[in-house]
Amino acid sequence: MFPNQFEYHSPGTVAEAVALLKKHGDDAKVLSGGHSLVPLMKLRFAAPAVIVDINGIPHLDYVKEEGGVLKIGALARESTLELSPLIQSKFPLIADAAKLIADPQVRNRATVAGNLAHGDPANDHPAVMLALGAELVLTGSSGQRTVPITEFFVDTLATALAPDEILTEIRVPVPPAGSGGAYYKIERKVGDFATVAVGSQLTLDKAGKVVKAGIGLTNVGTTPIKATDAEAYLVGKTPDDATLDEAGRLAMEMSDPVSDTRAPADYKKAMVRQLTVRTLRRAAERAKGNQA
Repeated sequence: MFPNQFEYHSPGTVAEAVALLKKHGDDAKVLSGGHSLVPLMKLRFAAPAVIVDINGIPHLDYVKEEGGVLKIGALARESTLELSPLIQSKFPLIADAAKLIADPQVRNRATVAGNLAHGDPANDHPAVMLALGAELVLTGSSGQRTVPITEFFVDTLATALAPDEILTEIRVPVPPAGSGGAYYKIERKVGDFATVAVGSQLTLDKAGKVVKAGIGLTNVGTTPIKATDAEAYLVGKTPDDATLDEAGRLAMEMSDPVSDTRAPADYKKAMVRQLTVRTLRRAAERAKGNQA
């Protein structure tokens, strides 16, 4: 199928893009990588009257560390994350997820910010950023505001972005020494959306006890889920088999999947438990190897 007719704009600055969004309101959509929006338009599940293509705006394609914070610009591509030495050395959780997204052709074009802004609980980065405690910089006609990732996802395909706002930057605190993360995904075929996926991040003290934990669940609810009960349970404990199994059970209890063509709900819940244990075990191994 072909999309409905639309008006196309290619602004040269963020201010111009925001002005277009303010002018056209809910009739306008932002285009960055396009791998979420364009398929919906071709199927006519989405029919924006106006497309605001931000790819011509300079200085939005970056992945860098500043002041102990990882900063990812609005036009940073998935392939940049996948190949970045900074991501590979300090953010193995992000590196794990990036290489599991679709295929190389898609990763060369798709953006991390677009993955988040689409608000799809089946996308991989929302759960990853929940586990890492990210903040998002939203730029609109009233200026910039910073929103914690925990307040960003409102419902399926719905986020805290106002109609005149663009997600211009993702900020993630650089984990301290003794930290590690991991992301595991069950999919029907390589590059597919997750049947279930889990991302975990741990920081251990020198005695091997958990100082901080983050766990994000993919595609097992109407929004990505932060497994707060499991996170709280882990703090102060040694990540042995019994502790990890209980954390997996608590994460499973927070999931709320539905049966679909990928798998029945009971199977998905069971896999949340198993993948939580596996990611936490791998995160702990990486954290032990990252002690100062």
